[in-house]
Amino acid sequence: MPTRNVNLTAEQDAFVEEVVRAGKYQNASEAVRDAVRGWQERLKADELKLERLRVSIKTGVEALDRGEYDEVKDEDLDAYLDGLAAPAAR
Repeated sequence: MPTRNVNLTAEQDAFVEEVVRAGKYQNASEAVRDAVRGWQERLKADELKLERLRVSIKTGVEALDRGEYDEVKDEDLDAYLDGLAAPAAR
């Protein structure tokens, strides 16, 4: 297994020591590997969210180009948005 030296803050080092002492991990390397796995999962989830956002934006822009939208007057905006949120609240 490759070896890599990292510098942790005092707080981070204390946390690693704490979780090892508590028996959650056998050693510091195991704890750090688990942290890196969590980081990898978070990055993958962020990429998926970003891709979904891009698709939603593209879909919205295409709908606008086709003229599929509702015009709402400023004074009616709050009520319109409340109406959109109402089905989600149920």
